Amino acid sequence: GANLAGLYALVATCEANGVNPETYLADMLLRVQTHPHSRIGELLPHEWKRRRAADPPESPLQPSP
Repeated sequence: GANLAGLYALVATCEANGVNPETYLADMLLRVQTHPHSRIGELLPHEWKRRRAADPPESPLQPSP
């Protein structure tokens, strides 16, 4: 119940910020374990989008050109 509601809220936040939820969640699963807790706000969808636009990563999850 509560965990699913949290996931729905996160997906809705992604969509409200123009972020693909699947791409965001895949990236977060890779980062969240090593990201400093004091900077967890950087992983929120709007900040993630801003940082990703400034420095697009090369990711094995993205199709090759």
